[in-house]
Amino acid sequence: MDPYHGYMNTAPIPAPAPPPADEPRWLTAEEQRVWRSYIEASTLLEDHLDRQLQRDAGMPHIYYGLLVKLAESPRRRLRMTELARHAKITRSRLSHAVARLEKNGWVRREDCPSDKRGQFAILTEEGYEVLSRTAPGHVNAVRQAVFDRLTPEQQKSLGEIMRIVAEGLQPSETGADLPWLR
Repeated sequence: MDPYHGYMNTAPIPAPAPPPADEPRWLTAEEQRVWRSYIEASTLLEDHLDRQLQRDAGMPHIYYGLLVKLAESPRRRLRMTELARHAKITRSRLSHAVARLEKNGWVRREDCPSDKRGQFAILTEEGYEVLSRTAPGHVNAVRQAVFDRLTPEQQKSLGEIMRIVAEGLQPSETGADLPWLR
């Protein structure tokens, strides 16, 4: 009600003016709460999975992910550049990780016959066996840490949210600054 005239004011309320282009768009209190919860949960989850894999297989989570990707690939092999892209890591970091996996006998490298600069990472039989022995404990750790704590609806929402975030951060333009191209 318009207190002065006794009738409903139907004029639209103007939206607040956006901040000037040179000022940051600060997070609201609720956005800050959500952001900090995400950071805390993702840090604790990565630590939880790293500790489980170190204890059960003597490897960090990132190495486990590399072995999984190789196991899922045709002939258990991938070009190093593709493996870096899937792992979302720099080629240098991948090279270091593969060197450690080679030392353990879980992966071997092979030169690419069609590209003298290219190499394949290949999951060895020993690496496949380590992965097979380690997978049940890892799945259990993931299930206990994430899925057993969420309802089916929350699981679906989490998946949708993470897909949207990942798609938004995956640059599509040529020349993008991507870790696996560094």
